Amino acid sequence: MPTTRVTVRFFAAARDLAGCESVERDLPAGCTIALLKNQLAEEFPSLASLLRHSMLAVGHEYAADAAVLAGGEEIAVIPPVSGG
Repeated sequence: MPTTRVTVRFFAAARDLAGCESVERDLPAGCTIALLKNQLAEEFPSLASLLRHSMLAVGHEYAADAAVLAGGEEIAVIPPVSGG
């Protein structure tokens, strides 16, 4: 089964909960953002709740859960921010 390799970078609270700045993963071809979120939630249970509210960006563009990963991308996990 073909796979695609991506780099996932964690920012702010996501980095704290994951305990690392980034991970590289081989994903099945045709993997979507939603499937990646599920895999990350399984691997980092402390991130599960935050991932439901986080945006993921592929390159420099936010990606919908249905977006299909082509491979070689850098994906940023960006938790929600609040400010005043």
